[in-house]
Amino acid sequence: MPKISYTEEEKTKVHQSLIDIGYDLISRQGIQHTTVEQIYKRAGISKTFFYSFFPTKEDLIVEILYIQQPKIIQFAQTLIKEHPWRQGVELFLYQCCYGAKYGITILTIEEQQMIFRRLTKESYIRFRNKQKHLFANLLICFGIEPTEERVSLFINLCLSILVLNQAIPSSLPLLIPEAAEQTIVLQIQALTDWLDTLRK
Repeated sequence: MPKISYTEEEKTKVHQSLIDIGYDLISRQGIQHTTVEQIYKRAGISKTFFYSFFPTKEDLIVEILYIQQPKIIQFAQTLIKEHPWRQGVELFLYQCCYGAKYGITILTIEEQQMIFRRLTKESYIRFRNKQKHLFANLLICFGIEPTEERVSLFINLCLSILVLNQAIPSSLPLLIPEAAEQTIVLQIQALTDWLDTLRK
């Protein structure tokens, strides 16, 4: 039975535990298949107590997206260090497309719509700033100066590849599923070509 009273230290631990549990479940089974009930039961707390930390599941998801950012940078740095530049970049982009296998949460079109409909204006601005910071750091990791224009374009190009991969065929049924893999590979190669020109 969940506790009724918690110290501030215990609340801090519970908050982190909810993030860790949510991250683990979402990485393995996706956002739509992860429920608030699964999270709070695994944490050993009540539903009411869960909502004292996160008003909605979407608030927890956004927090999870924030905490995985350092892991993404570290992942990119490792690949760039262990492989020739082009291979490292392509491996990073390809493995991000299949994020669940590598502990990276990638949102589908439907998940993005669901989450961002519920964000306040302030939360949305905060998300955008953190997103730009992440992609600027990725460009730095790839040896590229992160100008504002480059960062914005890099965000759109990367996310279009990731979203397209997630969307075939469920959200984009007119695209050919059998050609999905090769489509992604060619897009990654084209993006890497563009990034390579920015290094020179």
